[in-house]
Amino acid sequence: MNRGWKRALAALLAAILLLTGLLLTVTQWLPRLVGLWLPNDTFISLDGGPRWQHGALSLPGVHYTIGDCELATVKNVSLSYRHQRWVADAESVIIDSECAAKLPASDSQDAPRTLAEWQQMLPGASVTIRQLTLKPWPQWAGQLQLDFEPDSQQLHYKGDNLSLEAELRQQQLTLKTLTVLAPGIAQPVTLDGTLTLPRIPDALPQSGVLHGNLALDGIAEPLNVQLDWQQQSGTLRVSAANQPQPLLDLPWQITPQNIQIQQGSWSWPWGTQPLSGGVSLLAEDWQKGLTATQLSGRLNLLTSGRGGKGNVVLSVGPGHLDWQESSLPLRLYGESKLDALQFYASLVGELRGPLADPQLAMLPGALLRMKGRLLSTLEVDEARWPLAGVKISSAGIDGRLQAILSAHDPQMGNFRLHLDGRASDFWPDKGEWRWRYWGDGRLKPLAAKWDVTGTGRWQDSLIELSTLSTGFDRISYGSVNMAAPRLTLVKPVSWQRDEQNPSFDGELALKARETRFSAGGYLPPSTLTLVVKGRDPAAFLFNGALQAQKIGPVQVRGRWDGERLRGQAWWPEQSLRVFQPLLSPDLKLSIQSGTLKAQVAFSAAADQGLEAGGHWLVRNGRALLPDNEFNGVDFSLPFRLQSHRWYFGTHGPVSLRIGEIKNQFAMQNVTADLRGWYPWSEAEPLSLTNVSLDMLGGTLSLDRLQMPQTEAAKIRVQHLALSQLITAMKLKQIALSGHINGELPLFLNNSQWLVKDGWIANSGSLTVRMDKDMADAISSNNIAAGAAIDWLRYMEISRSWATLDLDNLGWMSLTAKVDGTSRFSDRDQRVALNYSQRENLFQLWRSLRFGDNLQSWVEDNATLPSQKEKRDESPE
Repeated sequence: MNRGWKRALAALLAAILLLTGLLLTVTQWLPRLVGLWLPNDTFISLDGGPRWQHGALSLPGVHYTIGDCELATVKNVSLSYRHQRWVADAESVIIDSECAAKLPASDSQDAPRTLAEWQQMLPGASVTIRQLTLKPWPQWAGQLQLDFEPDSQQLHYKGDNLSLEAELRQQQLTLKTLTVLAPGIAQPVTLDGTLTLPRIPDALPQSGVLHGNLALDGIAEPLNVQLDWQQQSGTLRVSAANQPQPLLDLPWQITPQNIQIQQGSWSWPWGTQPLSGGVSLLAEDWQKGLTATQLSGRLNLLTSGRGGKGNVVLSVGPGHLDWQESSLPLRLYGESKLDALQFYASLVGELRGPLADPQLAMLPGALLRMKGRLLSTLEVDEARWPLAGVKISSAGIDGRLQAILSAHDPQMGNFRLHLDGRASDFWPDKGEWRWRYWGDGRLKPLAAKWDVTGTGRWQDSLIELSTLSTGFDRISYGSVNMAAPRLTLVKPVSWQRDEQNPSFDGELALKARETRFSAGGYLPPSTLTLVVKGRDPAAFLFNGALQAQKIGPVQVRGRWDGERLRGQAWWPEQSLRVFQPLLSPDLKLSIQSGTLKAQVAFSAAADQGLEAGGHWLVRNGRALLPDNEFNGVDFSLPFRLQSHRWYFGTHGPVSLRIGEIKNQFAMQNVTADLRGWYPWSEAEPLSLTNVSLDMLGGTLSLDRLQMPQTEAAKIRVQHLALSQLITAMKLKQIALSGHINGELPLFLNNSQWLVKDGWIANSGSLTVRMDKDMADAISSNNIAAGAAIDWLRYMEISRSWATLDLDNLGWMSLTAKVDGTSRFSDRDQRVALNYSQRENLFQLWRSLRFGDNLQSWVEDNATLPSQKEKRDESPE
């Protein structure tokens, strides 16, 4: 008995030791045991030993590997048996689809099991995978729930972009709902329907109908999708409720050898013009797997527009797709004729590389061309994009990128631009693209030739304009002729597009040689420098300066917010003498002294145009002309520009003050004020007021001139001294003393008159003395007039009155009456002079010889009264 117990204890101990050893070495022997039922070159590995936890057997990690490729990775999996059901749970499962292509083909000779046999083999079980990820499509990851029963199997899947509920009963698969959210689709795509699966699950379903709804951005109508088939043929149709023709109609057939789409059609009615075309596709030997399937097909696009009808054809294959190395030739050729543009394609390429990450390689001869009307008046003669050698993949664009554009505008001129560069795995904000550009053209409105050249790069999130040189040989516009203006970069313009630290900066310089004006002056060689700094091209600050030798600098600063340009400019106070080159030498005007300063604020936007306001100020100016001298010139110009209209006189009127003008006769205290709108209107007029100047001992003034003119502007002459006028005119044959007044109603927009009902009259008594030699000469030359001249040698005028009219052709009508007393041979004689004259004043001013005309007037118009009277001895 003791010996039996000892043997039993020894056996139990050996069993415990064996079980303990097996548990401790499970990570070594269990994968090898399972490997007996796995395909060749595949194996399972465990991250650690199994544990019993909460009534379930759990493993920290399981890996299924094919060669050197890990097909599946399972994290934190547990298995338990509860309520007569197996319950499996995994925290995450990652499956690599590229490894699936490496699974060896099955060499089993056993008859395949039917679907019913597979269903009967399934135990009652629930399988939960909390995160199922299929590489390389992580966007479709989600939670999977499987419930197995012999008579039905249910599937529930829920992810951010994909959800699915389905049930299988015998051979009937019911798709309760399939919801897919894809980029570019406004709302999720939904599908539902039923499928009849084959008896042996190694072929496609025998029949079925699937219905779906699809909503796209920019299309108000929902789209209906229907897929139906019976045995080996079916149709995929996409339609819109309000469209008579299907958007997509693909009749298809499937045989054990081929999958074929014949006479398929598509249409798109929502573009600028309706588009349509046909589709055909052939997949040969599809049951041999993806690698052995030979693909070929054709899709075409029909267009109509400027230049007639066009047809673009995309041909595919023959070639194949493969998980490792695809090789599928592509060719796009034909003409696409839109409303204003025409495209010509001859693109030859090949789809290469793994199917999960293919590469499109453009082959020699690949070329895309375009011509037509790009803008309302810009005609593209030809645009060319040579694409040979360019490769496109998920890594980016790689190869040489070129573009050539030739265009013209009937009014603006023509130009030709070239772009040549190289891209290395480039996508926007990823990789690198370096380029250089050059071009030339002619700008008709400025009668100028222009050119441009430069380099740049786009590296990751940095866009840089490294060099730039563009300009004109000259600019000739109206009265301005600018020599060789050119814009260059002082510092590269860089745009860092990083979302965390965006920046935009650079420095530019615009230089020009002399700018000459048709009037004769010129602007010395000038330079405008501009520094920009900000967040991006739609939000930056700028500051700079304009200098033209001694003129300036004019400081400029402001900001651009993507819609509106705002800024300010300052012109520091400087001497007026620096502006001498702007004046034509023919003017013979010499600036002697004075200062100028200015300040302007401006704003510009597409919806408002240019708006500006500021103030120009000239102080104590002095200038010389051969016969004139201007002293003490003060000029103040406050203004505002809005909607192409000027308003003069913000915060006070435009003001002109001149202390003294020296010429044949001096003028002092010249004043003039201006306020109002230009162009003017009745509601918003322009008014000239406070016009006054002191001259010849009196005053010349204009009370108000308003445009548009509603009443005459009255020019008044007050207390003008005739003696000073005669002295200023240097007349020695005659002497006048006394003062006169006058008023000339001035019209500027009258259909007939410039001056109407003007008058001139004496202010107090006037005295006329004629030079003795002049009087004697008149008497000797004309005996009849001699007697009259004797009475005019000395005359005192008690009353003089003249009326004057002047039409807009220059014809002046003058009527004058003079009453006075003449003294001759110690006798007084009353004199009455009546005078009228009609003459073109414009011609008279050009040929006026005052002394000769006065002599002729006296000879022809002096009259004597019939009765003489003795002059009183006492003065009047």
